[in-house]
Amino acid sequence: MRALIETIKNIFKIEELRRRILYTLGILLIYRLGSFVVIPGIDPTQLIHSDLKAQTASGIMGLLDMFSGGAFSNASIFALGIMPYISASIVVQLLGIAVPYFQRLQKEGESGRRKINQITRFLTVGILLFQAPAYLANLHMQIPASAFVVDVAYFTIVSTLILIAGTLFIMWLGEKITDKGIGNGISLIIMIGIIARLPFAFAAEFGSRVSEQTGGLVMLLVELIMLFLVVAGTILLVQGTRKVPVQYAKRIVGNKQYGGVRQYIPLKINAAGVMPIIFAQALMFIPMMFSRLDSAWGQSIAAAFSSYTGFWYNSVFAFLIIVFTYFYTAITVNPVQMAEDMKKNGGFIPGVKPGKKTVEYLDTIMSRITLPGSFFLALVAILPAFAMIFHVNNQFAHFFGGTSLLILVGVILDTLQQIESHLLMRHYDGLMKSGSRIKGRSGI
Repeated sequence: MRALIETIKNIFKIEELRRRILYTLGILLIYRLGSFVVIPGIDPTQLIHSDLKAQTASGIMGLLDMFSGGAFSNASIFALGIMPYISASIVVQLLGIAVPYFQRLQKEGESGRRKINQITRFLTVGILLFQAPAYLANLHMQIPASAFVVDVAYFTIVSTLILIAGTLFIMWLGEKITDKGIGNGISLIIMIGIIARLPFAFAAEFGSRVSEQTGGLVMLLVELIMLFLVVAGTILLVQGTRKVPVQYAKRIVGNKQYGGVRQYIPLKINAAGVMPIIFAQALMFIPMMFSRLDSAWGQSIAAAFSSYTGFWYNSVFAFLIIVFTYFYTAITVNPVQMAEDMKKNGGFIPGVKPGKKTVEYLDTIMSRITLPGSFFLALVAILPAFAMIFHVNNQFAHFFGGTSLLILVGVILDTLQQIESHLLMRHYDGLMKSGSRIKGRSGI
């Protein structure tokens, strides 16, 4: 405890770090306040007991509400959150793999990055032009007509513009955090939205355990222990790496000597991050389309995949995650480029010939370490379903795994890594008493 207090004192002794942390907290406070500002033209008192609250209590709507920090169920000006920007970023990232124009932009350095960011923003607006009217149409179905105090056509046009402006404003807040604050702004905004739901989810779980004959406080204690173990395992998954030794030959340029040392390439066990879960969740909505068919086989398929705790849903979900983990790792980790970079810098892997043999060696290593990583990622993704089977509240069960837990762990580790870097740069002790260093998602 004394070491923790001393570390906090050291953090606030550094003026720049203190200013960045306070700036970040101020921006996050603005975001949280905006999550409670209801769209103009809606009576807030009629939202409390509306069907919108029940709709966002579980399922995919519950996930959207959690990522927006409750803004979705509050009919807030920030209701669509940052997810349209994330969707646009994923599309642009995939285009960078398949389209030569985007590949050239990725290699142009800072100017290329600015062009990609501009394209991502325009694509975000395009996505919002479809999502905002769809959200407003859902509002008309979920809340009573008396809640709308203005003309429907006028309300739709103005509210669409407000929702678009709300998401763009959140993007701007995230960029400000990245530039002048601490950590990645977009990631922190997503994380703060998830954490904002944790107290309500825990309170609901505590109330259900106390009021019902389901194990009481003893069962709640068991749940917290299991949650701690899951978080610890997720940290190991995010931080896990396989070090590949690289020997650099000695080179003498002028009066200076380069190379002659051994370094390590940290290949991540979970190089794909949270993307396989996102892709798999998108595909899991396809079977639900069969519910609209009148045929018996269509209804049976929809019924088999309608339950989030069902065997077929979770089996297919886990299988898709394993497949997408290999797919996304293959397109993000390029052994050919790594081998070429090593060769250009006079490096080689001891016992492995440069060139094709090095590519094959790196590819083999990635395949071997991706296998356990993909299985563990699939297990983390379906853990909320197991929690629901054991009668854990739906909202609290989401924190036992899945996208939310991976985002929380990854963002917290990245932010702590940046804080530790500031401390070490000013000759203070790091956050870890043992002397080991915090590793974020970016590696060592």
